[in-house]
Amino acid sequence: MEKNMKLTTMEDTVEYRLFLLPDEARSPGDHKEILQKYIERIMTQFAPMLAPYIWQNQPFHLKYKPGKGSVPAHMYGITKFGDSIEDEWFIVYIVKRITKEFPELVARIVDNDGEFLLIEAADYLPKWLEPENSANRVFFHRGELCLIPVPRRSRAESWLPTTCPTILQALSILSEHAEDVLALESIRAAVNKRIQGYPEKIEASLHRAHCFLPAGAVMVLKQQPRLVAAAVQAFYLRDLIDLRACRVFRTFLPETRVMTSVTFTKCLYAQLVQQKFVPDRRSGYTLPPPSHPKYRAYELGMKLAHGFEILCSKCMPHFSNSRKSLTTTSPLWASFLESLKNNDYFKGLVEGSAQYQERLEMAKNYFQLSVDRPESLLAMSPGEEILTMLQTMPFNIEELKKEEANLPPEDDDQWLDLSPEQLDQLLKEAAGKNESEPISKKEEEQIYDLTEISESMKAFVSKVSTHKGAELPREPSEAPITFDADSFLNYFDKILGELQCDVYSHFEMLSKAVTRALQH
Repeated sequence: MEKNMKLTTMEDTVEYRLFLLPDEARSPGDHKEILQKYIERIMTQFAPMLAPYIWQNQPFHLKYKPGKGSVPAHMYGITKFGDSIEDEWFIVYIVKRITKEFPELVARIVDNDGEFLLIEAADYLPKWLEPENSANRVFFHRGELCLIPVPRRSRAESWLPTTCPTILQALSILSEHAEDVLALESIRAAVNKRIQGYPEKIEASLHRAHCFLPAGAVMVLKQQPRLVAAAVQAFYLRDLIDLRACRVFRTFLPETRVMTSVTFTKCLYAQLVQQKFVPDRRSGYTLPPPSHPKYRAYELGMKLAHGFEILCSKCMPHFSNSRKSLTTTSPLWASFLESLKNNDYFKGLVEGSAQYQERLEMAKNYFQLSVDRPESLLAMSPGEEILTMLQTMPFNIEELKKEEANLPPEDDDQWLDLSPEQLDQLLKEAAGKNESEPISKKEEEQIYDLTEISESMKAFVSKVSTHKGAELPREPSEAPITFDADSFLNYFDKILGELQCDVYSHFEMLSKAVTRALQH
């Protein structure tokens, strides 16, 4: 692969690039202005899907990337998706749709594993394709997956390079021989199956729960629901230094708590629920007994409040009125807002109503972060953003308490409790099999029996462990046995894909138990 197009080494990260097909009438000097206009058009057109989306770590975004060597100027983005594999596949869907809506664009998308689209279709790839010769061969064009082949000995195909194509060569091939490089139907079907159901699938990935939260946090989430991800991550990845800031709360005081409805992704909800945590007595965050009907709401609110407090403790107050002034003065805002209305972003809500205003604020935030992107906002951390909102957007605790009586119902979280039979059925469905269809021996080998793995690991801990830990039959001179819990979980992430949230907590608890046993 060319030096200019080397893959990212960041874990759980996806990179995407959008190129303009060659056009003799277009001057290379105009590329920057043209590409920046495309960025504005793309981010505006896809705003109804992107603006309300809750990202695990980082959002989808595009920026201008100047040309270098044989890589022409293009639009570029990079997103860390973390534990949410679905964020990565949602980006695949968006990129695919962009090339369908803008047929003069082609896209490359890779992650830290390389050509992950080919990995998804591994059972259907041609024999000639190897990791060593796959560079710059996989593209989306006109909404379809394309695979530039190697020249065949039996036919003279002068338009195909004998080595890995450069980006410029690939763009020329896609422009002149689009039908000839269309990937096999089986390869395209494998990738399409993975992104099947979008954009409706976004709603199914959400979970709404009641939380007993400080009023300030309620106001923040009303204005920017996406910040729930930053708060969950801050709590989930907390360390001892972070917890020092939560001994005595300075920003999100427990006496201001009100009951509210919070929208999570299922992945974020699972991460928050599965962690056992006892707050410091000095914090003031006391919990009712587990038998209390609102215990889960109190516990979720307590954990979220810790996340918000940790975020704010990491930064100095950042006071700015730029959020309002930038939106109203930008020449792009009027056309952006009009596009949202034309694309039914407001879903028929009455202009000026509370729900309309909430979606409007969400749109303003998305516009500034993804379309206008001033440097001052790019540099703002979640904690600084939260502190700015608390200072510039007043709220009334009594008004928030009045809303408690009209909260929408919570979603059922039975999806967290997955029986072995349900898991087996989900795995069969993931393999494309109905319950009544027979499974071949090869397919049976490919279906991972996670229940058996789980029981085997539990049996291992039970049989070889004493009160001192695991006792393994080995020579004294041998190196100590280690167990990497993160690698263990990452392994199951790869197996489960979109099922990971359903069984995430079970395997994390299992891996931690094994870790404790082996460390003694």
